Amino acid sequence: MPTKLSLILVLPFAVLSASLSTSVSADAVRGKTLYENRCIGCHSVEENRVGPKHRGVVGRKAGSVKDYDYSSALKASKIVWDVALLQRWLTNPEALIPGQRMGYSVDEAKDRLDLAEYLATLK
Repeated sequence: MPTKLSLILVLPFAVLSASLSTSVSADAVRGKTLYENRCIGCHSVEENRVGPKHRGVVGRKAGSVKDYDYSSALKASKIVWDVALLQRWLTNPEALIPGQRMGYSVDEAKDRLDLAEYLATLK
């Protein structure tokens, strides 16, 4: 049976852990709303526009959508998109792939997570 002292020491960490996991959980529904408000100006789910289409982006090699004119830097990258890489990309595309052409980033970590989670639903 745990002593009072061990409960006093462990309980705050358990509460902190639970609150952190709740605060950073991904929300694809919110991500869709963010996508519609922030990304639609250049991207589409189904069609290439200023930026490439996004259906199937998770699991796809960067720079590989047919009929889209990528920068040579993106085409030469060895990246295969996943949720974590998309979050890094949205943080600072130029830092991830120098010479790319996307001039937009997303400041808030929660927004990046939710956007990436939404993109992962676009099979």
